[in-house]
Formats: sequence, structure tokens, C-alpha cells
Amino acid sequence: MRGVGTVLALVVLATVVATFARRWRIPAPSLLVVAGLAVALLPGSPQIRISPEVIGLVVLPPLLYASAEELSWRELRAVWKPVGVLAVGLVLASAAAVGAVASMITPLSWQMALVLGAILASTDPVAVTALGRRLALPPKVQMLVQAESLFNDATSLVLYRVAVSVAVASAAANWGTAGGEFLLLAGGGTLIGAVVAGVVTVIRRRTEDPVLETVISLVTPYTAYVLAEAVHTSGVTSVVVAGVVLGGRGDRLTNARIRLQLHAVYGTVVFLLESVVFSLIGLALPAQVRALSDGDRAWPLYALAVAGTLIAVRLLWLAPLSAVVQRKGGIQRPNWRVPVVLTWAGTRGVVPLAAALSIPVVAKDGSALTERPLVLVLTTSVVVVTLVVQGFSLASVVRRSGIALEPDHTEREEAAARCRLADAGIRRLEELSELEAVPDVVLDRLRRGLNARLDDARDRLADSTVESADLVYRQLRRDLIAVEAAELRRLYDEHTISDTTRRRLQRSLDLEEARLADV
Repeated sequence: MRGVGTVLALVVLATVVATFARRWRIPAPSLLVVAGLAVALLPGSPQIRISPEVIGLVVLPPLLYASAEELSWRELRAVWKPVGVLAVGLVLASAAAVGAVASMITPLSWQMALVLGAILASTDPVAVTALGRRLALPPKVQMLVQAESLFNDATSLVLYRVAVSVAVASAAANWGTAGGEFLLLAGGGTLIGAVVAGVVTVIRRRTEDPVLETVISLVTPYTAYVLAEAVHTSGVTSVVVAGVVLGGRGDRLTNARIRLQLHAVYGTVVFLLESVVFSLIGLALPAQVRALSDGDRAWPLYALAVAGTLIAVRLLWLAPLSAVVQRKGGIQRPNWRVPVVLTWAGTRGVVPLAAALSIPVVAKDGSALTERPLVLVLTTSVVVVTLVVQGFSLASVVRRSGIALEPDHTEREEAAARCRLADAGIRRLEELSELEAVPDVVLDRLRRGLNARLDDARDRLADSTVESADLVYRQLRRDLIAVEAAELRRLYDEHTISDTTRRRLQRSLDLEEARLADV
């Protein structure tokens, strides 16, 4: 009962802190980590021990799936080359740099320093998504940051396995085998994720039961993760691929009512899991520090040095890459602000912590891995530093960079799209009017509604500065919503609007369709 009470208290604390973070418009992960640290330092606070199985199996799949669903397949294809360079090249460079620095300035052996480098080499998708959710970044920059964090897992995991085998079994690093393992992890995870997405697509197209749809949606990320891990491929990659595929088809698989319900359910799940897991990071650090030996008391300096190394390597890698990409795009004078924002957005979070907790306690010969506590403390402290320092200042860096989209830009794009949707609906009404198949009173009512929406949208652009009749009205309005939804997909397919605008307008149409069903 005491364990259950602790968990409930943690959920309440995390929910309250996250709620205030939203009200104060500050990054929730950063405030949650600080709150967790503050609670852990209070006298009498229970010691929190985090299980890697709990993080890997319970927390990660739904959070990764929710992040992947937000990715636009169209915009992902536009940045796949730089994403590939970052997901492989930057991970290798970061691991090598951290390993070299840690072996020189910390008491860690070069084997355990390599393990630390592999753990911290990749950015964390959960933290990156949570921090970037409220930033008005240009679509390509937002996509690059988010896609990199989601697709660099396979490289980091292969490095981690090689490093652990060297540290635990004292074996030589077999890079030929590592290359084959990378293909197995990435390729196998991609295949399983695609298969799961295909099966789920077939099932969801054949059901309109809201409860069943919700259960399927909640089970999908766990299914993709467990199946991939069972055959020793990347569970993270599998979940990401399934999320990207299904996220792009969401408006075609279900009706408006179910989409709204799924949005509400997943929003609640993500809010709770993110709140709890970031609080746990702060709560766990003091107990980990207490487990250190007397010779490791300089760990704060070590952590700052490692965090600084990660930031420096990331900037040195991104600056020339950004210059090449911008030059190919016809920009003669590269913009230095983009690599700075990309560098500062590369935070660490839940995934590195789970990897550090998975380090074996003893080596193959039965001897204790005495350096494991220091690796765990350095991992957690670097995660805390990036979430607190970079998290609290990321919005300011984005504003100062000048690359953030102005609110007027999004509003104008949305208003223009609303005009196009209303025009499509009015054209359909004119067709019905010519056929004389619908009562004039119904047509007039629908036309007034569409004209009101059209006038409202045009105003925004300018400002940038009886029962049977009701039934017919609702039926025709649903028909018009279907026409508007088709027009919305056409605008998106023709690259007239962004994925963000498409999602917002689709949700608006879903809400209106749901209101019609409730009348």
C-alpha cells in the first residue's frame, strides 16, 4: 500500500506542476525536473528506484507513438537526407567525443567512458517533442529536430550494445558485426512497424465502435514495441514507423466522433506519462548521488564537462551541414541562427536514462562493475542539465534567432484555407440548387452558414490587419463537410497549406460534424 500511495502522490504532484507550467507558459519537462529534485531533497522523502523495464515497456511506447503521429510524411521526405546524416554521423561523433572527454577527466575507464558516450549520443524524442510543442518553428526546422530524435535510436542502441559488451565481457569491439546489427535493428524495426500499421489499418477500417477504436489505438504502440523487441530489433524504431504511417491516415480511418475521442484519450495519457516520467528524473538523482563512492564527489564538474561537450559537438556538426543545405536551396549567405536553434533543441531525456539503468551490475567474470553508479549519475545529471538549462532558455533562443513564425503567418494561412473550404461548400450547394432536390429553406440556411464562415475568414485576412427541415439540414451539412474535407486534403496534397494548418482545420470540421450528430 505504501508503494501505491507513493505512486498516487507522484501522479498528483506531477499533474499539479504540469498544470501550472501550462498556465505560466513555461516548459513543463523543465519545471517537472526541478520539482522532482526539490521533493527528493526534502527530509523524509522516499527513495525512488526507477526500473528500466517500466520506462522501456510502459512509458516509452505511447509517448513515442504520439510524437511520431505528429510527423508529416510529406515534410519528412523533404528533410530525410539531413536527418540521416544526423541520426548516424552526429550520433557517432557525439559518442566518440563524450567517450574521449570522460576517459580523460573522470575516473571512468575508457570502456565505461565509451558506454557513457553511447548512452548520451542521441537526442531524446520525448523531451524534444515536449519542449518543442509550443514553439513556432518553421515546419522544416521543427521536422528536422523531431525526426532526428525519433530516428537516431538504432545508431545509439548499436553503439550502446557494442560498448557494454566491451565493458562487461572485456571483448574487442567488432565493428563489422556492429554494422550488421545496425541493419537488423533499423531494418527489422522498420519492417515490423510497417506490418503492425498495415494490420491496424485493416482492422480500424472495419470498425466504428468508439471503445474498440480507443483500445486498438492504445494497444498499437505496445504491440509494435513488444514484437520488435521479441525478435531483437529496435522497438523504438518499430513504434516510430507505426506512428508515422498511421498518423498520416488518421482522417481516413475513422469518423469525426472517434477522432475527437482518440485525441482526448491520447492527450490525457501523454500528459500523465510525461508528467510522471520527468518528475522521476529529478526524484532519482539525489538517491543515485548518495550511492557514489568518495572518489566520485567531483561529479557535478564531470557532468557539466560532458554536457558542454555534447553541445559543442552538435554545433560544430550542424553549422557546416546547415550551410550546405542552405546553399543548395539557393541561399548564398547561410543563416547561422538555424544551427544555433537546432543545437539548443537537442536535449536528452528518458531514453538515455533507461539505457543507463540497463547496464549490468556485474561483469561476465562475476566482478562488480564499480563504475556503474558514476555512469548512472552522470547520465541523469546531464539529462537534468539539458532539460533545465536548455529547456528554460529554448523559447528565448528561438525568439532571438528571428526564425520563429509570426502568429499572423499561421492565421493568414488558416484564414485563406477556410475561404477555400467555404467556397467548395458553396459550389456544392449551387449544384444541389440547380437539381431542385432540396427544399429552398434548407439551402438558404446552409448557404447563410457558409457565407458567414466565408465572411469571417475574409475579415481575418483583411484584418491581418421545422424538424424534417432540420434533419435535411444536418444531412446536407455533413455532405458539405465531406466536400470541405476533400478540398482540405487536395490543398495539402498540392502543398498549398502546411500540415499544422491541415490538422487544425480537420479538427474544426470534426468538431462541427460531432455537434451535428448531437443535435
